[in-house]
Amino acid sequence: MLLSLQFLQDILVPFLVLLLPVYYYLVIFRSSKTNVPARFPTDWPLVGMLPSLVVNLRRFHDYATTVLAVAGGSFEARGPPGLRFLMTCDPANTRPIFVSSFGNYPKGEEFASFFDAMGGSFFNVDGESWRRQRAKAQRVMGDPRLLGFMARWCRDRVEIGLLPLLMHMVEKNTPFDLQDVFTRFAFDMTASPVFGVDTGRLSLDMPPMDVPDAMDAVMEVGFFRHTVPAPCWRLMRRLGIGPERRLAAAQPVMRRFLTEMVETRKKNEQTSCCRSAAVDDDMVSNGEPMELLYATLINLMVAGRDTVGSTLTWLFYNLVRHPRVADAIRRELAPVVSRATDDGSTMVVFEPEETKPLVYLHAALFESMRLYPPVLYERKEALTDDVLPSGHWVRAGDKILISLYAMARMESVWGKDCAEYRPERWVAADGRLRHVPAHRFPSFHAGPRSCLGKDISVVQMKCVVATVLWNFDFEVVEGHVVEPKLSVILQMKNGLLVRAKRRHVVR
Repeated sequence: MLLSLQFLQDILVPFLVLLLPVYYYLVIFRSSKTNVPARFPTDWPLVGMLPSLVVNLRRFHDYATTVLAVAGGSFEARGPPGLRFLMTCDPANTRPIFVSSFGNYPKGEEFASFFDAMGGSFFNVDGESWRRQRAKAQRVMGDPRLLGFMARWCRDRVEIGLLPLLMHMVEKNTPFDLQDVFTRFAFDMTASPVFGVDTGRLSLDMPPMDVPDAMDAVMEVGFFRHTVPAPCWRLMRRLGIGPERRLAAAQPVMRRFLTEMVETRKKNEQTSCCRSAAVDDDMVSNGEPMELLYATLINLMVAGRDTVGSTLTWLFYNLVRHPRVADAIRRELAPVVSRATDDGSTMVVFEPEETKPLVYLHAALFESMRLYPPVLYERKEALTDDVLPSGHWVRAGDKILISLYAMARMESVWGKDCAEYRPERWVAADGRLRHVPAHRFPSFHAGPRSCLGKDISVVQMKCVVATVLWNFDFEVVEGHVVEPKLSVILQMKNGLLVRAKRRHVVR
């Protein structure tokens, strides 16, 4: 029987990928005799620039930044047949893509296949389905009762969950993973508005993180699927090998958790309307299809947990490396402190409303999100032919990958000190927070798809940072290697191993 063309593609392309190490040996040998700069990928027959990607995969984010800088902010990346896209970090391009020509640049069907665990939720879809779900989410997130509940819940979680856990680590006097602590906090803080329950991930016995780990698998496999031809990852999924095996194991874990949470939500008739708004009123009680319900719940959990957990981790990493910034934040907090005893023995817990107007704290947060955006890349697909402001011609069906990480490191965008952590760039001459257009600082996205939870997440994170920074000092364990994980979400591959000390402030 003759093999189908699709089957040949499924076998041939992965086989070629397996030969890449041998092929790349020849690439290195030959490239040493060419005039092509070593840091710019060579476009080879059949495999395109894929060898450079494979060799630099461990440092992909920095490698892509270097290539974009050499190329002037945009370049066309080409791999094997079917793997070609325009990569850019030029704000001149992101403005039409995100804002003025938004309708011509949807996420596309291929994007939805990369994150199929999220099904038809608004994270994946375009067009009328996206508009309908976006409008529903906008009504929920615009409810002042829900926003008030989320601010109070964050403050309470800090006081009865986060601070006791950090104090427990101080008393143990052993190094611990601060990223793990913030991920637990963010998971608990997100689960309550979505499900109306406390998942207890911040308890002192540190329960297993099976569900958050499963969510990580979704994001990491989504990134992996971006880097290989579709027939390759589809074959791996069919055979249950490689990263696809991990995703297959993760999905039942998430399904069990979500089923349990939805059943708990249905049985709990005493929960306030604020808590039930995101799930019961619009979805469960209206008979929403269960597959869409599960996909939407995963989307909500990933969005809330990853934005807060990633941002807090990288911010404290920056504060440890730049103690002058930490001291400046504490000086800004000092006048707000009103509940500490004279000997500094009482933990200070800041109210969200107290930290909301603090400019330098806000600047330190945004500067960390500029350098370390929670979501590293945005992916779009052109509906019709277009010419971007950079002069690059985009054909209908072309894929575009926007690197937020690289944009933060472009001198043409942020100046010669672009790679430095300097919150002062966000403070205007009159002492107010400097406005930066969203297409130049897209950490909360830009245009019609801008983050609906931006305001409440900023309020929550400022409350957390103020309280933790006022009560504790941190130092990164000597020799600990901090490097980003290969994922769509910017997490630390090895966590953030720190020691903590309790601060005693005498007023």
